[in-house]
Amino acid sequence: MAARLERLQRQPLAAGRDARLSPGRRRLGRRVPGQRAPVPPGALPGRRARLPERGRIVRPLTVAYFDNAEVRGGAEEHILILLRGLDRARFRPLLVCTPQAASKLGADVPRDVTVVPLRLQRLLDLGPALRLARLLRQRRVDILHSHMFCSSVLASPVGRLCGVPVVLETPHVRERWRRGLKSSYVVDRVAGRFVDRFIAVSRANARYLVAEKALPADKVVVIENGCDLGRFSRRSEPAPGLRPGLGFAPRDPVLVVLGRLEPQKGHSVLLQALPLVRREFPRVRLVCVGEGGQRAALEAQAASLQLDEAVRFVGYRSDVETWLALADVMVLPSFYEGLPLAAIEALAAQRPVVATAVDGTPEVVVHGQTGLTVPAGDPQALAEAIIRLLREPEWARRLAMAGRRWVEERFSAQRQVRLTEELYLEAWSAGRRTGRDTSAGAAEPPPAALAS
Repeated sequence: MAARLERLQRQPLAAGRDARLSPGRRRLGRRVPGQRAPVPPGALPGRRARLPERGRIVRPLTVAYFDNAEVRGGAEEHILILLRGLDRARFRPLLVCTPQAASKLGADVPRDVTVVPLRLQRLLDLGPALRLARLLRQRRVDILHSHMFCSSVLASPVGRLCGVPVVLETPHVRERWRRGLKSSYVVDRVAGRFVDRFIAVSRANARYLVAEKALPADKVVVIENGCDLGRFSRRSEPAPGLRPGLGFAPRDPVLVVLGRLEPQKGHSVLLQALPLVRREFPRVRLVCVGEGGQRAALEAQAASLQLDEAVRFVGYRSDVETWLALADVMVLPSFYEGLPLAAIEALAAQRPVVATAVDGTPEVVVHGQTGLTVPAGDPQALAEAIIRLLREPEWARRLAMAGRRWVEERFSAQRQVRLTEELYLEAWSAGRRTGRDTSAGAAEPPPAALAS
C-alpha cells in the first residue's frame, strides 16, 4: 500500500476525475457472483459481501434503518449516503429515528423516504418497542439495519421476534466509554444472536468486533465509510467574504476541525496545542465546525488560554466543503473513531490532514503518505505535526493530492452503497436457504444481474 500511495503522491491530478467515476468499478473490477475477493493476510477477520444466486424479485426489499441517537454525526451521514444511493428498483428505504435526529436530518433525507420519529432508548421503553414491532409488520420490512450498538441492542431482538427476515448492525465505533460490567461484552454476545451480519466500517473495527467482543468472524463484513466525492470535485477556494466575516486576514493560516463538540473528539487537546503552534505562526487561526455539549467548556478553555481572537466556534454546518476550502490544515484530534468521515472528506477536498492514530483512522490517513498521524492526547506531538505542514506547504499539497486519490479508490459513496446492496442481497438469500421467511419480499433469490 505504501508503494502505491507514493506513486499517487507523485502523479499530477488528472482533470475531470471526480465522483462520476466509481472507484469500486474502476480499480477493483467486476466481481464474479459467489466468488470472494482476495484478502491480504491478517487484514480482515471477517469477510466481504458477495452476490447471491439466481432468481427474481417480486417487489423491492423494504429496508428499515434504525438509529436512536439524538445528534447528527458520522453514523447519521453514513445512513444518509445509503438513503440517497440505494437502487429503488431493488430496495425501498425507511428511516426510524428519534424526533431530534429527524429534525436535524431534515431536508437532507430524500423525499421518497418515510421518516418515522420513535424514541426507543432504554430496555424499559416497552411502548416504543411495541410500536417498532407494529411498524415492522405493517411495512413488511425485509431488512432491519440498526446503527450503533445502543440502537441494535434494542431494535434487533424486536426485529427478529416479529419475523424480520434479515437483521443487520453497523456498530461504527470502538466503545471506549464502556466501564465495569458494560465492558465485559456479555450483552453484546447475547444480543448478537439476533443479528445476521455485523458491518465493520474499518478493518480495525472488524478486529475489535472479533477479538474483543468475541462476535463470530463469519458474521463480520467490512464495508468502509464513503463520501460524496462530487461535493469535493476539485481544490476550491474559500467563499468570498468568509475570511473577513470571521475576522481573519487574507494570509492568516487556518486550521479547521470538524466534529461534534464532545470529549471523544479531542478538541481540548487541540486547544492546548494551539499556543505551541502560535509560537512559530502567531497569526494561525482555528475554526471549530460542529455542535455539542462541550461548547461552553471549550469556549471557556479558549478564553483561559487567551485564544479568544484566534478561535471561532461556528456550530453545525451542512456545507462542509465550504469550511474545508478555508483550511490550510484539517485537524482530527479524536480519542477514538470508527472510520472518520471528517478525514475522508478533508482528503476528498485535497486538504492536508493531521489526525490521531486511533482505530480505523490510519487506514485513511496513512502517515507520511496521505497525511500525518500522532498519538491521541498529546498536544506537543499534535502541534509539531501541524507546524511541519505549515512550514512545508508544497509537501503538504502532495500529501493532500495522494489523499484524494486514495479516497477515490477506497472511500467513495458509490462503493459504500454498492457493497451494502450486495450484502443485503446475500443476507436475504442466505435467510431463504436456511428456511427463514423471506416470501414477503421475493419469490426466489434475486438474480446476479440485478446485483451487478
